[in-house]
Amino acid sequence: MNTTSKNFRDLIVWQRAHQFVLSTYEFTRSFPKEEIFSLTSQFRRAAISITANIAEGYKKKSKADKLRFYNISEGSIAECQYYCILAQDLNYGDSNDLINLSFEIEKLLVSYCNSIRETQ
Repeated sequence: MNTTSKNFRDLIVWQRAHQFVLSTYEFTRSFPKEEIFSLTSQFRRAAISITANIAEGYKKKSKADKLRFYNISEGSIAECQYYCILAQDLNYGDSNDLINLSFEIEKLLVSYCNSIRETQ
């Protein structure tokens, strides 16, 4: 199933998701201090969950296990998309670049999952 990659870091979807995590940390750095234990923390954890579940799913042996972890990543992407909307509505900054990157990651992950489903 992973014939062209040696580890999860070789996956373009993981690389883009990792960039999303780094960008999320940068974006949330300027959030108000009262958000440190709420929105900032939740947003960062959800972003990390995207990459962590891709990494964990990569090592799973069965298609079903892989797809389950990748599905969790998809849920975390949707969660982050909401946090982007909320942060923008609260005037914490412009999250359009993050939203666009999340849509790119979502498409890459869907394609990757489809390729796994199609393998023998």
